[in-house]
Amino acid sequence: MKITNTDKAPAAIGPYCQAVAVNGFLFTSGQVPIDPAVGDVVATTITDQAEQVMKNLAAVLEANEITFTDAIKTTCFLSDMDNFAAFNEVYAKYFTSKPARSCVAVKTLPKNVMCEVEVIALLK
Repeated sequence: MKITNTDKAPAAIGPYCQAVAVNGFLFTSGQVPIDPAVGDVVATTITDQAEQVMKNLAAVLEANEITFTDAIKTTCFLSDMDNFAAFNEVYAKYFTSKPARSCVAVKTLPKNVMCEVEVIALLK
């Protein structure tokens, strides 16, 4: 088992790691739109927050020498389903291989952000 900890993505804000690689798969923790350079949420729109989430996921994937095309399953959490279309536009730019996905609305996300995404990917 290999733990991922890259400074190119936000540090965990609880008792967990950014990702775990095991048996040929990478399981990421949910990434929220924290800008790692600042250590806090800067983006205020769903589009900008989704973009930051994708940047954070890219850094975690890159730390494991894989990309979005290696994703096989994602789970997306939205604070408001009215943001689904705008979120989906950003999501579609990154997950071009169209992995399996669940997308649910939740009452609240950490730091009151609008979206969070976790990924299961195949390691090379």
